[in-house]
Amino acid sequence: MPTCQNCNKEWSWKQTFIKMFTLDNSMECPHCGEKQYYSTKARKRTAALTFIFPFIILLNMFDISLYLSVGIFLVYLILMVGIFPFLTELSNEDEPLW
Repeated sequence: MPTCQNCNKEWSWKQTFIKMFTLDNSMECPHCGEKQYYSTKARKRTAALTFIFPFIILLNMFDISLYLSVGIFLVYLILMVGIFPFLTELSNEDEPLW
């Protein structure tokens, strides 16, 4: 779970889950109120996991039933939503991606 770089308090899964739906790159710490940012390492890690999605779509080329493809997609989506808060790392500064 992510830890605030200011107050060193760990965020709960629920707090992280709610904060991950912001469109801004910054998130406010629920404990101290300071702005925190996704670290470069965390953004690269989560971006790599999202690249699996096109391969799920390509499963239809192998004559797999639509129900199985939708089922695989839903399982993948649930896993991503469940795992994402554990992959989140925070930083005090907005780091460049590269």
